[in-house]
Amino acid sequence: MVNERVLAERLISYDTSRAEELVAAAGFVKGWLESRDIEVHEHSHNGLPVLLAEVGPALPAQSPTVVLHGHLDVVPGRPEQFTPRGDDERLIGRGAYDMKGGLAAMMCALKDLGSSSPVRVRLLCVPDEESEELDERSTDTLVSGGLGGDFAITGEPTNLHIGIQAKGVLALRIEVHGRAAHSSTPWLGDNAVLRAIDVFRVIESLPFTRESSELFDRPSINLGRIAGGDAVNKVPDWCTMAVDIRYLPGQDPARVLAEIEGIEGIEVARTFIHPPVTVSPSDPYVYALREAVARLAPEIETLSVGRDGASDAASFIEAGIPAVEFGPMGGGHHGPEEWVSLLSLQRYRHALTDFVRSLPVKLGRRRAQRTDLYAEGVA
Repeated sequence: MVNERVLAERLISYDTSRAEELVAAAGFVKGWLESRDIEVHEHSHNGLPVLLAEVGPALPAQSPTVVLHGHLDVVPGRPEQFTPRGDDERLIGRGAYDMKGGLAAMMCALKDLGSSSPVRVRLLCVPDEESEELDERSTDTLVSGGLGGDFAITGEPTNLHIGIQAKGVLALRIEVHGRAAHSSTPWLGDNAVLRAIDVFRVIESLPFTRESSELFDRPSINLGRIAGGDAVNKVPDWCTMAVDIRYLPGQDPARVLAEIEGIEGIEVARTFIHPPVTVSPSDPYVYALREAVARLAPEIETLSVGRDGASDAASFIEAGIPAVEFGPMGGGHHGPEEWVSLLSLQRYRHALTDFVRSLPVKLGRRRAQRTDLYAEGVA
């Protein structure tokens, strides 16, 4: 059996925060799958490779289709973070948890299923999930272009829980203006950098920030970048800041934006909106996935959870395809000591294959139950 640890280590070794390394890593993934008789189609999006591989019945129209979605790109890291290390329990390195470990397990699961898979399984491997400043990502393009399915799993790290909700993203570039003066007489000016910090504090106290939902205590707000001024001996008369707001399912991003635009003395120069994710916990595919996890890790309470971060699951939701986040156990993603549990990689791989293999029986049973309810006049 292919060792998912060895495969994850190879993926980590590519610094896929850089375009040239993304191309190299995608070439490795494509070659690895093709050497195991899995056909791979390569697409290009903004000059970066997008891979689509499929296994399953020759007549997919007669069976459900499950999409496994993973991303190769990572946030930037120090050079040493791309040399994987670890012990018998953990694998440490940039992307180990988010999400090269999960992607490696997905690749292994696809190989395990092969042509014997009872349903059509598509592995979509994208290069731009972590990217910012993109109005349309590769997943959006492929799904809106007709990449279909009945259920999608994106392998974001969830500690083997099932993410049925995720916050939406409202990213803003806000410009704050002040009045210039000589730095020796700052009281004659109006410091735009200091005003920008005050504006951020106001944003943190707006009405939308005090709302909650069933799975979330509150929205998330982060000041990700700030820049202002053009000389050290001058009171800055301009400042630009990037604010990342993760709003709740059920909140209207237009209302959130209106509250922010109501702050005096600012200009919202650019916005990026990524919708939230919501899937019913009683969805038959979610139910089947929960049972597969419970069989393989009975000591872990299998939870349907809300996810603070956004993911490409929203692309599938917008297309009418139920989608969840589901990935291995670990910690420290985007941090200096990112790690993934090696035991959870094994369990994740087997949970995916067990989920797929059990689907025909599980879906057939749910259909039979619904038929019985209708016959009894309950529904």
